[in-house]
Amino acid sequence: MLQAVEGVYRNGKVELLEVPAASEGMRVIVTFLESPEGLAVSANQPDMSVDLASRGMGPEQAANLRSRLKTFAEDWDQPEMDVYDEL
Repeated sequence: MLQAVEGVYRNGKVELLEVPAASEGMRVIVTFLESPEGLAVSANQPDMSVDLASRGMGPEQAANLRSRLKTFAEDWDQPEMDVYDEL
């Protein structure tokens, strides 16, 4: 079974943006993608990273949160939502 899961490479580690349906110890292939500007974030959004570990959130909790918030991403990424970035 092949499953694609998006993530971000930071500080020598790949942070998955969702919890994969995988077993512990499964082999993976990591492919690095480059946006037009050479950034790991989308071209229209700055890197708004938050150090979740410093806020007491572990990798599993962070992946779970990302997975639950993913349903809102389509709305949040709409151009008309940019007005809220200035608040």
